Amino acid sequence: MAASPGGSTMDAQARFGHSVKGLLTEKVTSCGTDVIALTKQVLRGSRSAEFLGQAARNMVMQEDAILHSEDSLRKMAIITTHLQYHIEQSSNLRDQLSHLLK
Repeated sequence: MAASPGGSTMDAQARFGHSVKGLLTEKVTSCGTDVIALTKQVLRGSRSAEFLGQAARNMVMQEDAILHSEDSLRKMAIITTHLQYHIEQSSNLRDQLSHLLK
């Protein structure tokens, strides 16, 4: 039996339809995979931004602590200078007193 011309056209159309459906399925799957990868990358970027923000806040806190320490050291240096002055004065007064008591 010979195939009718209309039958072979329908077969070709059916094969073409299956081929297109297969390509579309592959494309949808590929796009879904790409969306998942993009979502993961965005989440990683979001976490990175959070870590950078926390690191910046920590640096500011450290800088404040360093500035406070510098201020404290400056004040301690002034106090040390005053104490040295008083020690010298006490030593001079002791020597004068010792000289007067002789």
